[in-house]
Amino acid sequence: MTSHPGVVPDSANPDVVLVGGGIMSATLASLFGVVAPDWSVALFESGPAVAGESSDAWNNAGTGHAALCELNYTPAGPDGTVDATKAVTINEQFQVSRQFWSHLVRGGMTGSPKDFITPVPHVGFVTGEQGRQYMRARYLALKAQPLFAELEHSEDPAELAEWIPLVMNGRDPQQAVAATRSVAGTDVNFGGLTKLLLADAETRGVATHTNQRVTGIERETDGRWRVTVEDTRSGEPKVVRARFVFVGAGGGALPLLQKTGIPEIAGFGGFPVSGMFLRTTSPELVAKHQAKVYGQAAVGAPPMSVPHLDLRLIDGDHSLLFGPYAGFSPKFLKAGSIFDLPLSVRPNNLGSMLGVARTELALTKYLIGELLQSRSARHESLQAFVPEAEQADWDMITAGQRVQVIKRDPATGKGVLQFGTELIVGGEGSIAGLLGASPGASTAVSAMLTLLERCFPDRMATWRPLLQEAIPSYGRSLSKDPALLAQVRDDTMQTLELTG
Repeated sequence: MTSHPGVVPDSANPDVVLVGGGIMSATLASLFGVVAPDWSVALFESGPAVAGESSDAWNNAGTGHAALCELNYTPAGPDGTVDATKAVTINEQFQVSRQFWSHLVRGGMTGSPKDFITPVPHVGFVTGEQGRQYMRARYLALKAQPLFAELEHSEDPAELAEWIPLVMNGRDPQQAVAATRSVAGTDVNFGGLTKLLLADAETRGVATHTNQRVTGIERETDGRWRVTVEDTRSGEPKVVRARFVFVGAGGGALPLLQKTGIPEIAGFGGFPVSGMFLRTTSPELVAKHQAKVYGQAAVGAPPMSVPHLDLRLIDGDHSLLFGPYAGFSPKFLKAGSIFDLPLSVRPNNLGSMLGVARTELALTKYLIGELLQSRSARHESLQAFVPEAEQADWDMITAGQRVQVIKRDPATGKGVLQFGTELIVGGEGSIAGLLGASPGASTAVSAMLTLLERCFPDRMATWRPLLQEAIPSYGRSLSKDPALLAQVRDDTMQTLELTG
């Protein structure tokens, strides 16, 4: 991909400025290529290359979140009834992503879709009688939904040993176990996908500038946004003026949105959490685990702590990741500053931040416990998932830096911790930014479609047919239209080479 290390001239006035070279900005650049190909778009990335932070393949689990195995998307009520609403929504959103990627592949985005997406079964796994009862209820709730019609369920240890031998080998035969499996799951290299999206966008004139840090965003009297950009090597500042700005800078989005002065960001804060994983590249172990397996979080632990053992397929190399283990750094990005967290505290979000500190005792306890864990304690948690795991086969790696969203509850006025993503829109739709994390990358297309709808409502009548051509289910529900679902599945599986 061609990269422009310098900033465009001071006099340049692009229609759109994208801040951050991750999956969100890349997706939005591609969508603008569909609906507004004549618009000029400039992207600024502070790192030496795009996809270097949360979108990097090693900085996320690459699960292709479709709620096939993630048990936290199917909570059980006090009576044991499982609510499938969130799972259906997330699966629909991932189907939207797959349709758009298929559209771009047909247009020549990549030589082979296997450069970024590969079939990998998704398995939800539980132990204990209570877990087994939950899994039965979850299976029945999901099986009734067309999007999950192919989901399998088993409580037979022998069958589970065929599905996930590494997880079952050495396990107590008296232990109650249960699992669901979907062979429609995938592993997605979001770093590779981001680079492909931006390389494709550059052929349409999108200018990607690396080593360029956006340091300021201010509204001018004519309604345009004055974006100040600093060369990270020379320190030289430049200025561009844009009609629309998207801040897709991952953890760096919060401080930049605060600098804009838009009232919509008031009350929002962020709490950074480092993701850490145990990794093995042992061919023997990888051969025994050709799946992604998600378990249940410990009682009282937050959703971010859901343990999972993931097969990763990155640039031809196969490995397994187990985690997450939480670490702490005040940085909002891996390449950020230790002052990111303290400088993000403002008078308008101090109440939210303090409120979360008081109410999220489970999170505080979890983080302290994680930070104090010894290497042997971390290995014990791995052995609960992989009974025969040998410590010498696994090394600890630090994955991406995540910033959990803290917002003010309009009903109570108190601060609450929000898991997921939050789209902030201000300036009468002339600026937007995305806060938060998982399921993030997997639902990037849906997130950016929502951005188009909220920021450009007057253009949607013209844009909607173009989007429906690229994404056949846009504006419709796959879960309520079995014929469309079948058509979309067949098309995306063939185009993305997910069959066979």
